[in-house]
Amino acid sequence: MSRYILDARTAVPHFPGIGRYVSNLALALTPSLTASESLTILDNPTIPALQDMSASSPELERATKRPGTTVSAPVSPFDIRQQWQIPFLLKRLRSGGAALYHSPYYLMPYRTGLPTLLTFYDIIPLKFPNAVPARARLFFRLAATFALRAADHVVAISDAARSDLLTYFSLPASKISVTPLAAGASYRPQPSAEIARVRHQYRLPESFLLYLGINKPHKNLPALIDAYAQTASRHAPPLVIAGAWDNRYPQPKQHAARRQLADAVRFLGPVDERDLPALYSAATLFVFPSLYEGFGLPVLEAMACGTPVACSNTPGLAEVAGDAALLFDPLSVTEIRDAMAELIDDSRQRARRAEQGLARASLYSWQATAEATLRCYRQLLE
Repeated sequence: MSRYILDARTAVPHFPGIGRYVSNLALALTPSLTASESLTILDNPTIPALQDMSASSPELERATKRPGTTVSAPVSPFDIRQQWQIPFLLKRLRSGGAALYHSPYYLMPYRTGLPTLLTFYDIIPLKFPNAVPARARLFFRLAATFALRAADHVVAISDAARSDLLTYFSLPASKISVTPLAAGASYRPQPSAEIARVRHQYRLPESFLLYLGINKPHKNLPALIDAYAQTASRHAPPLVIAGAWDNRYPQPKQHAARRQLADAVRFLGPVDERDLPALYSAATLFVFPSLYEGFGLPVLEAMACGTPVACSNTPGLAEVAGDAALLFDPLSVTEIRDAMAELIDDSRQRARRAEQGLARASLYSWQATAEATLRCYRQLLE
């Protein structure tokens, strides 16, 4: 029996992106397991799980038809005690057959005693040093270096992310595979009744532009607001900025206030995961001006919901969006403005981009991600 141990302690609200990766991967892995393979989930019961992950445990039990799919691991990735508590737990779990440990986060036990796979997403603290305190940059580099050395193999979420890892860390190219992400099954064009419900719940206008993501500096929101200010005079729909808010970075709200855009730019804050497909579907246009992404899942989710997309031409986003999105240079406010204006003014192009986006999103699936991940598991245990 081969036992694959997936660490899902990051499937909590503090890690919305990583949590969605873990929960979608766990659910997609189970149908591809052979009779001689099992999947064990490490869960921290002391922290409320993401909705997707909390719902997944019974589904995993049914899919695998084996008891003990979820194992309690009540220690945070930020807690130094994980360095001995998790290896002790892994030692118990590996009895009775070969076992492998998969960490989806670089804050992990660095001596696991098992073949270890690490998922790595991006290197934002190194790419944008001015946006991260020196102490945090040093911690990231040290922790990432320890994790990359501890891992027997690494999966990056895009070719762009793999290239960054090879540039910034001394790794052999053979140590890194690419397993792209995908939009979840719930991300598809929503029925009008569901769109109306979400529109009413969040008090959204009939037509609006949407950005979804956190407000950290690399997301480039001041440039988006500057670009929007130049289109607002042309009767552009309101701009809705949704997603988690980090109080350390108040600049986007300050920028909108200085631009006297209080009525035109709305900061929605966090949105319930269940409402995201309808929020995307309700938007006239999704715009994503990020300076750097390891993958850019919101772009793919918007496309999967049939929403036309304008986004940065940076490597990670261009790789995901292909020709389906209208790409712009995120360092040029003029290009961001012109891309938004072009899609706002041209309903035919919006329809064409929406159709192309649906086709592009269909190329990515969690099943394909799971199968590529399983290949890495099996190779590590050979």
